[in-house]
Amino acid sequence: MEDLATRIPTEEELERFFATGEATFGGQLRADDLPRWKAIFDRDRLLWALDGESPVATAAALSFRFTVPGGEVPAAGVTWVGVLPSHRRRGILTRLMREQLDDVRERGEPIAVLWASEPPIYGRFGYGLASQAVRLDADRDRAVFRLPAEPVGEARLVPLDRARELVADVYDRIRRENAGMFARSEAWWTQFRLADPEHERHGGGPLFCAVIEVAGAPEGYALYRHDDSWEAGIPKTKLNVREAIATSPAATRDLWRFLFGVDLIERVVASNLPIDHPLQLMVADPRRLRLGLSDALWVRFIDLEAALTARSYAAHDSLVLDVQDAFCGWSAGVWQLEVSSEGAQVTKASREADLRLDTADLASTYLGGFSFAQLERAGRLEVVRPGAVERADALFRTPRAPWCPEVF
Repeated sequence: MEDLATRIPTEEELERFFATGEATFGGQLRADDLPRWKAIFDRDRLLWALDGESPVATAAALSFRFTVPGGEVPAAGVTWVGVLPSHRRRGILTRLMREQLDDVRERGEPIAVLWASEPPIYGRFGYGLASQAVRLDADRDRAVFRLPAEPVGEARLVPLDRARELVADVYDRIRRENAGMFARSEAWWTQFRLADPEHERHGGGPLFCAVIEVAGAPEGYALYRHDDSWEAGIPKTKLNVREAIATSPAATRDLWRFLFGVDLIERVVASNLPIDHPLQLMVADPRRLRLGLSDALWVRFIDLEAALTARSYAAHDSLVLDVQDAFCGWSAGVWQLEVSSEGAQVTKASREADLRLDTADLASTYLGGFSFAQLERAGRLEVVRPGAVERADALFRTPRAPWCPEVF
């Protein structure tokens, strides 16, 4: 397409940029959304494609501080990726991905992360499924805890405009130890996580914030709304949980005791819980939680050496990986990971590989969401040296599954 150009939109073009992005998903930009988007995006991380004077595709990235096992790295949070129906199947998306990943590399961010609207798209560009999420659709009156226990704290409702000062510290305490989460700025809290515009309620009621306080200090919180419905005088209302986080098993129990105890509710639903959520083992009948599994975060290595060096490992050992990378050739090669008491070191290897795999499949193991043994069973890696899978899993093992509580 000779007339196709890709570039960063000007300040005056931002409204049109976001309107185009909404249109690629069949939506419409609302005037009150524009200040929110401007508050969290750096304009030079926005990219669009124009056919002549007409914008036809968008891509964007957020600048994250992203938690990995044992630490954090700067990361590109890829979002707003879409092509108008009139211009699909013309290579425009590939061109945007090429320019975006080159830019991420120039910025020195070791990884890019995203939620995939269509997972098959991103595997082509080296992204690997790195975490999973659990959907919950529980019968409120059947959500009974296995063991009786007195509450350790008290729940109270707080106005949304006062919530950040109470819940941000709880979030940060969990974020620092949970791979897959990212740091939230004040703008992110106020403009997104605690924002409650009418069009984002999807017919539900207003957003509420409940805080669990133990000895007067916040130790957990839940953001939720009511989806109101009645039949013949009987409530069929859903309690829709947007986010529920607590700092300890006792606070977690108190938090869900509160959510399951809200009156005039038939079902409690949540779309994005960690795959290893302790609630499954806290209730007497986990089947009544009606849990379902879905893909969550996808990770793409930009600087393989920096990414592998940044995380912690569960053992001291040496592992040589032959990594293929068709889209970002600079990450391809035979790499030696050496882990000692002084940390991890990654260099180009001088000996034969232990394992051979694609960069997307290695990315699936990076946060601890999948094991090398799972990759082997799925036919996603080649074992060059016997015993290498077991050694790799001993290195990459993490104490908990990765989790990102929010789609971005």
